[in-house]
Amino acid sequence: MELLKEFTIQFIGLKLGKHQFEYEIGNQFFEHFEYNEFNNANVKVVVELTKKSTLLELHFKFQGVVNVNCDLTNEPYDQNISNEFNLVVKFGHEYNDDETDILIIPHGEYEINIQQYIYEIIVLSVPRKRIHPGVEDGTLNSEILEKLDELSPKQQENIENKEDTDPRWDKLKKLLTDK
Repeated sequence: MELLKEFTIQFIGLKLGKHQFEYEIGNQFFEHFEYNEFNNANVKVVVELTKKSTLLELHFKFQGVVNVNCDLTNEPYDQNISNEFNLVVKFGHEYNDDETDILIIPHGEYEINIQQYIYEIIVLSVPRKRIHPGVEDGTLNSEILEKLDELSPKQQENIENKEDTDPRWDKLKKLLTDK
């Protein structure tokens, strides 16, 4: 996958201390990853990089809205998302990203690309089960919901079963209530 230049941070020229980077994430970003679960996306990501003499600390914080389809009705709706993530970048002999919150890069590196981390934290922040708010509060009128209600099994009253009970059971039940 091709790296997007705007998500590459060259840390070699930065002074020790905190540095802030802001990104506006839209649909084009997710199209780059060939991810098509979002109808639309508007997410603001703030990355705070703390440069220390032996390591880098990255604090990702984002908030925004993604438009997704409801799992029940397939109706599109806006899902609010927000999350935070910390990443520690250390220097070592070879590249290693086995840990989720620790990245080891070779000593000679002078930049880091954070597009994969931004992609993952946004996608993982969307609920697994996407339900339109109108379904939960009953305000959504949809043909699919009406069809689901029509096809759902109805509770049957057991009036017939009460009349057809065995008289021996009735006598046993009477023993339980009489004292």
